[in-house]
Amino acid sequence: MFRHFGLVALAFAVLTVALAADAAAQQAQPMTFFVTSVGSGSGGDYGGLAGADKHCQTLAAAAGAGNRTWRAYLSTTGAGAVDARDRIGSGPWYNAKGVLIAQSVADLHSEKVNMSNDAALDERGRTINSEGAPNRHDILTGSTAEGRATEMNCQNWTSSAGDGSATVGHHDRLGFGKPGSPWHSAHPTMGCSVEGLRGSGGAGLLYCFAAN
Repeated sequence: MFRHFGLVALAFAVLTVALAADAAAQQAQPMTFFVTSVGSGSGGDYGGLAGADKHCQTLAAAAGAGNRTWRAYLSTTGAGAVDARDRIGSGPWYNAKGVLIAQSVADLHSEKVNMSNDAALDERGRTINSEGAPNRHDILTGSTAEGRATEMNCQNWTSSAGDGSATVGHHDRLGFGKPGSPWHSAHPTMGCSVEGLRGSGGAGLLYCFAAN
């Protein structure tokens, strides 16, 4: 009997050490992905891709991660058009708590992606308001489910007008309380103004990825 208890205790100790090592490995991963804690203050107008990237870079730097090159997950159309998936690097990407979001661009755009309210954290490791009051789960992307450009992009992220729209995704993967909503391509907004984005369920937030 005592030998049995001794083996159980040993197995428990080994499991505890393994779990601690796994937790330490997670914490050791640098943040390479976050959802912005705040928007531009001007709805869908970020001053174009350069302004959106600067917003990501500024928030990352304030969180101690400014030593990487940050890119907003946004697509544009027209002259100089670019798909969001082609401007964010090759991965892997981890949130502020060292949790893996996706290993590669392919995984990011597949069911392998780890995107949820518990995983899609802001630059300080905090959750973003999910469905509820106030709802902030609409994240600007201007992209399809494959990460390609749509025509809905608030005039390539330069418009805060009441008309127009932008494609948004749901960071919590919820749509009317049901799981499975796309994180990158859920629906268009009700406008590009602060009020229009708020009325759709968002605050003009962005997904930011470390491209290097």
